Amino acid sequence: MEIINAIGRRKSSVARVYLSEGTGKITINKKDLTEYFPSAILQYVVKQPLNLLECAEKYDIKVNLDGGGFTGQSQALRLAIARALVKVNAEDKKVLKDQGFLTRDSREVERKKPGRPKARRRFQFSKR
Repeated sequence: MEIINAIGRRKSSVARVYLSEGTGKITINKKDLTEYFPSAILQYVVKQPLNLLECAEKYDIKVNLDGGGFTGQSQALRLAIARALVKVNAEDKKVLKDQGFLTRDSREVERKKPGRPKARRRFQFSKR
């Protein structure tokens, strides 16, 4: 099997995934998964598509992660892994889609407007 690549995005994070046959090692920016994401919750989020298809020990995954915070990065990585798994086996698409792993979450931070402290928040009104 050749190396399969896919991309995933969430907020301002971009995950580029390179999937190859192996022993289940996930390397993110030349660090191990547990070193890059110390939180067990974020590790669980990243491994969700692999655990769903029960193929966590079948593939080695090399990842380039860029931008955003740790939550956005983990969710971008989940999308990228799910897309790569669909490229490997197209029959898995329905299972992943039903769980919502192939849907790009398009929510972005709204820009700050002039004359306001935040995007929609207004300064406190003073009658006198």
